[in-house]
Formats: sequence, structure tokens, C-alpha cells
Amino acid sequence: MTSPFDAPVPAPTPEDRDARPQHVLPLVVRLEKAEPPGRTDALETSARAVLTLLSDPRVTEADGEWAERVAAWEDARIRKVVRRARGGEWRKAGELPGVTVSGREAEVRVFPPIPLDGWPKELAKLQVSGTDLEETGPVDAPAPGTPVLWLNPELEMSAGKTMAQTGHAAQLAWWRLDDAQRKEWAESGFALAVRTATPENWAELVASGLPLVQDAGFTEIAPGSCTVIADHPALRG
Repeated sequence: MTSPFDAPVPAPTPEDRDARPQHVLPLVVRLEKAEPPGRTDALETSARAVLTLLSDPRVTEADGEWAERVAAWEDARIRKVVRRARGGEWRKAGELPGVTVSGREAEVRVFPPIPLDGWPKELAKLQVSGTDLEETGPVDAPAPGTPVLWLNPELEMSAGKTMAQTGHAAQLAWWRLDDAQRKEWAESGFALAVRTATPENWAELVASGLPLVQDAGFTEIAPGSCTVIADHPALRG
């Protein structure tokens, strides 16, 4: 039987990715008017949601319910879209197959990939815009040994866009880890932090060889923009 953490690392060329049927990974953040989550907590919860789906037996087992859909998504251009929901919208989204991950304040539900034009009606009507969030408290330095997803200090992105980017970074780190490292991270509850790098540290990170997200430029920022670097201790040689 295949190990739950023994997913292959896909490596098609960019041209191959673009030529294949395109899919998207939907994420929905709960955004109630009275108590919106803090920005950093939402970013971290989004990243953990992506990792939770990637490690789910419905994905990792050869006959898993979502395995074929995730494989098709990974073989093409990796796309994630974050939408917001509140009240009844959130409850209806929760009835669709997926996984809900909770942070200190944030709740994010991730769904198995769908074709670009195949959004379920419960998700299709949800808004992409309006996901700007503020911090609800101080953001402390990460605990020693915690994987950190470093944001580019020179870019401005909405919280929804940034949530997709931190999900990308977490996924790139996951692909680079071996079976034992993945298992250890999963057993920690996918402990991680999202922080904005200083300009000096960002330059060092870019040159480090750590997983780097370069955006396709479909929304908000220019194509090829470097958005997030995944600094997992296991990836530092």
C-alpha cells in the first residue's frame, strides 16, 4: 500500500502544464462582518489547509476519492482561488466535500480541485474581492525551528491573493520534503508561520535555493513576480 506521505513530485515543463486541462483548487475563508479573522492568522490557516488536503488519504491513497482530481491539477498549472463566505453561504460551502481547517481566529475550507469552468453553484456565487484583512493583535517572532513562509516586502497584495500565495509556498515545500519529513510536519499539525521579510533578508532568501513562488500574473501583480519563499528547516542544507 502506498504511504500517505509518499506522493510523487510532479515536474512537467511550463509548456506541458499550459497545454493540459486546467484545474483550480478552491479555498473559502469564513469572513463574518462582526468578527473577521486577523490577516496573518488567515494566511497561516490557508497554507495549513492546502497541506492538510495534500496529506489526506483521499488524495494520497492510489484509490483515494480525490487522488485523480489532485493529480490532474498538479499536472497542469497550479492554480488556487480564495473566496469569502459568511452566514448561510459558509454553511452551504461546508456541505460540499472538502476539509475545514481552523486557526486561532480564521476558518478556511479547502475543496478538491475542479475544472476552471466547473465551479459548484454554492462556490461560484461567492466573492473573490473584499478579502482585505487587518491584524487583530501583535504578530510575534516565529518560535525557533518553525517553518516560515516569507512574504516579499516589496509587493502589496490583498489578503485573498496572499492566502493563495502562502498555499502555493507550502505546497512547494511539501514537494521538496521526503516521506519522514512530511510525516513529522503533519504530526505537528503543520506548524508554520507567515511573516514579511526585511528587504535585506529577502535578497538572501531569493539566493538561498529554498522554494520560491513566482506568480503567473493572472490577478493583482505582474507575471513572474516572486511572492513567497518557503523556509522549512529541513530544506536548509
